Amino acid sequence: MPRQSQTTAHPAASTKATQGRDATQVLTEDHRAVQKLFDAFEQAKKDDLDAKATLVRRACEELTVHAMIEEELLYPAAQEALNEDDRPNVEEAYVEHFLVKVLIEKFATLKPDMPGFDATFKVLSDMRRRGIGSVSEAAKVRRRSG
Repeated sequence: MPRQSQTTAHPAASTKATQGRDATQVLTEDHRAVQKLFDAFEQAKKDDLDAKATLVRRACEELTVHAMIEEELLYPAAQEALNEDDRPNVEEAYVEHFLVKVLIEKFATLKPDMPGFDATFKVLSDMRRRGIGSVSEAAKVRRRSG
Protein backbone atom coordinates (compact mmCIF):
# COMPACT_ATOMS: atom_id res chain seq x y z
CA MET A 1 0.00 0.00 0.00
CA PRO A 2 1.61 3.33 -0.97
CA ARG A 3 2.12 5.61 1.98
CA GLN A 4 1.32 9.27 1.85
CA SER A 5 1.51 11.97 4.45
CA GLN A 6 -1.24 14.51 4.63
CA THR A 7 0.96 17.20 3.10
CA THR A 8 3.24 15.43 0.66
CA ALA A 9 3.66 12.00 -0.82
CA HIS A 10 6.39 9.86 0.66
CA PRO A 11 8.37 9.29 -2.55
CA ALA A 12 10.18 6.12 -1.59
CA ALA A 13 7.10 4.46 -0.14
CA SER A 14 5.42 3.45 -3.38
CA THR A 15 8.73 2.17 -4.74
CA LYS A 16 9.29 0.12 -1.60
CA ALA A 17 5.78 -1.26 -1.71
CA THR A 18 6.03 -2.29 -5.34
CA GLN A 19 9.28 -4.11 -4.66
CA GLY A 20 7.35 -6.52 -2.46
CA ARG A 21 8.74 -5.37 0.86
CA ASP A 22 6.51 -5.83 3.86
CA ALA A 23 5.62 -3.10 6.31
CA THR A 24 8.27 -4.12 8.83
CA GLN A 25 11.01 -3.75 6.22
CA VAL A 26 9.73 -0.29 5.30
CA LEU A 27 9.59 0.66 8.99
CA THR A 28 13.15 -0.50 9.55
CA GLU A 29 14.32 1.61 6.62
CA ASP A 30 12.30 4.54 7.98
CA HIS A 31 14.03 4.19 11.34
CA ARG A 32 17.38 4.58 9.62
CA ALA A 33 16.22 7.55 7.54
CA VAL A 34 14.78 9.37 10.56
CA GLN A 35 17.92 8.66 12.56
CA LYS A 36 19.99 10.27 9.80
CA LEU A 37 17.81 13.37 10.06
CA PHE A 38 18.30 13.51 13.83
CA ASP A 39 22.05 13.05 13.39
CA ALA A 40 22.19 15.79 10.75
CA PHE A 41 20.34 18.14 13.11
CA GLU A 42 22.91 17.46 15.83
CA GLN A 43 25.69 18.27 13.34
CA ALA A 44 24.04 21.44 12.02
CA LYS A 45 25.57 24.74 12.99
CA LYS A 46 23.71 26.49 15.78
CA ASP A 47 22.96 29.52 13.61
CA ASP A 48 21.92 27.55 10.48
CA LEU A 49 18.21 28.04 11.10
CA ASP A 50 17.15 27.15 7.54
CA ALA A 51 18.88 23.76 7.74
CA LYS A 52 17.38 23.08 11.15
CA ALA A 53 13.90 24.01 9.97
CA THR A 54 14.22 21.72 6.94
CA LEU A 55 15.50 18.80 9.01
CA VAL A 56 12.72 19.19 11.57
CA ARG A 57 10.06 19.43 8.87
CA ARG A 58 11.35 16.32 7.11
CA ALA A 59 11.66 14.35 10.35
CA CYS A 60 8.14 15.32 11.42
CA GLU A 61 6.74 14.26 8.04
CA GLU A 62 8.57 10.93 8.21
CA LEU A 63 7.51 10.30 11.80
CA THR A 64 3.87 11.11 11.04
CA VAL A 65 3.68 8.61 8.20
CA HIS A 66 5.74 6.10 10.15
CA ALA A 67 3.40 6.31 13.14
CA MET A 68 0.38 5.74 10.92
CA ILE A 69 1.87 2.53 9.53
CA GLU A 70 2.81 1.25 12.97
CA GLU A 71 -0.58 2.08 14.46
CA GLU A 72 -2.59 0.67 11.56
CA LEU A 73 -0.55 -2.43 10.72
CA LEU A 74 2.19 -3.37 13.14
CA TYR A 75 0.68 -2.73 16.56
CA PRO A 76 -2.65 -4.48 15.93
CA ALA A 77 -0.79 -7.51 14.58
CA ALA A 78 1.54 -7.47 17.58
CA GLN A 79 -1.38 -7.29 19.99
CA GLU A 80 -2.91 -10.36 18.35
CA ALA A 81 0.36 -12.28 18.25
CA LEU A 82 1.66 -11.45 21.72
CA ASN A 83 0.63 -13.19 24.86
CA GLU A 84 -1.17 -11.07 27.43
CA ASP A 85 1.97 -10.38 29.49
CA ASP A 86 3.72 -8.76 26.51
CA ARG A 87 0.81 -6.59 25.37
CA PRO A 88 1.68 -3.68 27.70
CA ASN A 89 4.71 -3.04 25.45
CA VAL A 90 2.33 -2.33 22.56
CA GLU A 91 0.20 -0.14 24.80
CA GLU A 92 3.33 1.81 25.78
CA ALA A 93 4.12 2.28 22.09
CA TYR A 94 0.69 3.86 21.54
CA VAL A 95 1.35 6.25 24.44
CA GLU A 96 4.79 7.11 23.03
CA HIS A 97 3.18 7.86 19.68
CA PHE A 98 0.71 10.20 21.35
CA LEU A 99 3.58 12.09 22.97
CA VAL A 100 5.56 12.20 19.71
CA LYS A 101 2.50 13.65 17.97
CA VAL A 102 2.21 16.33 20.65
CA LEU A 103 5.83 17.34 20.04
CA ILE A 104 5.32 17.32 16.28
CA GLU A 105 2.32 19.62 16.69
CA LYS A 106 4.49 22.06 18.63
CA PHE A 107 6.55 22.61 15.49
CA ALA A 108 3.52 24.13 13.77
CA THR A 109 4.15 27.26 15.85
CA LEU A 110 7.68 26.76 17.18
CA LYS A 111 10.24 28.33 14.84
CA PRO A 112 14.02 27.69 14.73
CA ASP A 113 14.87 31.08 16.23
CA MET A 114 12.56 30.57 19.21
CA PRO A 115 13.62 29.28 22.63
CA GLY A 116 12.89 25.59 23.01
CA PHE A 117 13.15 24.66 19.33
CA ASP A 118 16.37 22.66 19.67
CA ALA A 119 15.33 21.20 23.02
CA THR A 120 11.97 20.03 21.66
CA PHE A 121 13.67 18.31 18.73
CA LYS A 122 16.18 16.66 21.06
CA VAL A 123 13.37 15.28 23.22
CA LEU A 124 11.62 14.05 20.08
CA SER A 125 14.84 12.36 18.98
CA ASP A 126 15.33 10.73 22.39
CA MET A 127 11.75 9.46 22.43
CA ARG A 128 12.09 7.90 18.99
CA ARG A 129 15.36 6.23 19.92
CA ARG A 130 13.63 4.68 22.90
CA GLY A 131 10.65 3.64 20.79
CA ILE A 132 12.70 1.99 18.07
CA GLY A 133 13.67 -0.90 20.35
CA SER A 134 10.09 -1.74 21.26
CA VAL A 135 9.00 -1.47 17.63
CA SER A 136 11.76 -3.79 16.50
CA GLU A 137 10.63 -6.40 18.98
CA ALA A 138 7.02 -6.06 17.85
CA ALA A 139 8.13 -6.43 14.22
CA LYS A 140 9.97 -9.66 15.04
CA VAL A 141 6.84 -11.02 16.69
CA ARG A 142 4.76 -10.08 13.66
CA ARG A 143 7.14 -11.87 11.30
CA ARG A 144 7.10 -15.02 13.45
CA SER A 145 3.30 -15.02 13.63
CA GLY A 146 2.62 -14.07 10.02
